[in-house]
This record gives sequence, structure tokens and C-alpha cells, in this order.
Amino acid sequence: MATGVEPRRVEKGLGGGDAARPGWRRRAARARRALRPWLLLAPALAVLAVLLLWPLIRVGMLSFQDYGLREINTGESNYNGVDNYREILTDSFLWDTVLPNTVLFAFTCVALTVVVGTLVALLLQRLGRVWRVICSTAIMTAWAMPAVTGTYVWIWIFDPLDGVVSGGLDGLGLIEPRETNWFADRWSFYAIATLNVVHHGFPFVAITVFAGLLTIPRELPEAAIVDGANAWQRFWRITVPTIRPVFMVVTILSTIWDFKVFTQLYLMPGGAGSNPDVLNLGVWSYIQSFSRNEYGMGAAIAVLLTLLLLAITVVYVRALFKERDDL
Repeated sequence: MATGVEPRRVEKGLGGGDAARPGWRRRAARARRALRPWLLLAPALAVLAVLLLWPLIRVGMLSFQDYGLREINTGESNYNGVDNYREILTDSFLWDTVLPNTVLFAFTCVALTVVVGTLVALLLQRLGRVWRVICSTAIMTAWAMPAVTGTYVWIWIFDPLDGVVSGGLDGLGLIEPRETNWFADRWSFYAIATLNVVHHGFPFVAITVFAGLLTIPRELPEAAIVDGANAWQRFWRITVPTIRPVFMVVTILSTIWDFKVFTQLYLMPGGAGSNPDVLNLGVWSYIQSFSRNEYGMGAAIAVLLTLLLLAITVVYVRALFKERDDL
């Protein structure tokens, strides 16, 4: 009897081991496949961690400190909890001036950049090859121009005494140049800044949207023309739905860029702090840190700007993924 039972036990044990081994191998293979992309990304992630993650962590730490020149000299930390955030969020200057400047300016720039870029893309689609190359080269020159150079060009155009705009309006008898300063008023200041940012940003949108237009099958607009659809109907019912992800991407990127505009505002007369009515979050953070040596306060403003950008970006990205899932 014993000899009859023992072989069955051995056979059962061997069978269980053989059945378990392929399952273990499959799990190991899945783990290796899941780990391989992260191993390939590890060098880039390490560089980003050094260049971006640690500075972000450092700024976050500074935002909870009363950090100034004394702390820089001594190397000590002076944590004050959330006092910096409490002071900023209870300051009427944030809600009445800085935040409206930041949000309204950014959304205006994004809307105008996307609209102008889309119109230029539609124009490029209709042009012949030679004129398309000429126009593409011209608009890419505006994009390639450094922000500093472009800003000084716009400052010269609107110079109160020697600028093209002031000189032209003076010649028509509409203004007195010596009594008109376009950079002193909050609204005219941001109107000039908007022209500067849109002029610098629309080429990216134009080229990107034009690339999206090339992916639309020619049969779709041709069928719409046969059905009697006009240009406006073809744009909204064919072009926009077909390349909606392209519009979402350029909108997300434009929003990120325009919310953290610094150079174009800081270099304009009054933008470096002499005119507090034109400050946005980015310039305000810089002035608090490097003009007033209140590095903890400046870091707290920078953190608030980062959180605002993250919130807006999350909304856009969720809309983008939802749009992709609906396709």
C-alpha cells in the first residue's frame, strides 16, 4: 500500500512545481517589461531631479522661512511657518492688482495667440509653395527673435517722445507726446505687453496648427463643399473637431508660457517695480526676493504661481485626455 501512495505524492509535487514555474516566469517577464522604460528614462529623470526637482524643493523650504541677507551670511534657517503665505493671501495688493494682472493678461495673450496663429495657419494652407516658404520664414523670424530684443523693439515703437506710434499720432494732432506716456497707465502698459507676447508666440501656434491641417483628409472639406457648407461651417464642423488635440496642446503650452511671462514685463519702463500697478506674480516674486532681499516672501509668491499653473494645466490635460478617450 505504501508503495502505491508514494509515487502519487511525488507526481503531485512535481506537477505543482512545474505549474508554478511558468507563472513565476510570466510575472518576472511582466516586471522586466514594466521596468525597462524606467531604466531607459533614468538618466533623463536624474538630470531633471538635479536641475528642477531640488530647486523646487528648495524654493518650497524657503517659502516657510523669514529668509534675508542675515540668513544668507550666517547660513541659518529661520522658519516662521505659514506666516509668508498668510501675509500674501491677506494682502489686498494681491487680489486687487497682482492676480488680476496675471490672470487677465495671460488669458488675453493665450486667446489672441491661438486666434492669430490659427488665422495664419489657414493662410499658409491657401498659399502656393513659394509664398508659403516666404511667409513661414518671416513668421519664424519673429519666433526666433530673443524676448529681450523684441521687448526693446516694442519699447522703441511706443517711446513717448521718439516712438513711431507717438510720432504718427502727433503728426495727426491726436496726442501731445510730451504729455503722453504709454507705459505709465496700467491698461496701455499691458496692451503693449500683449502685442509683444502675441507677436512672439503666434508663430509656434501657426506652424503647429498648419501641420495639423495637413493631416485632414481632403475628402472631408470637399464633401462639405458639395453639401453647401461655407468656410465658417467647414472650419467649425470639420477642421476644429479633426485637429482638436492640436488646439488643446498649443493652448496648454501657451497658457504655461503666458502665466509666467517675466522678461517682457520686467524690461518695460515701470515694470521693474517703479510702477506697482503693473506687477504680475512672476515680477512681484523677483522684486520681493532680489530688490527687497525678502527671499522667503519671494519664494512663497513663486510657490503660489506654480500651484496656479499646475491647477490650470491639470484642467487642460484632463480635458485633453477626455477628448482622446471620446475619439
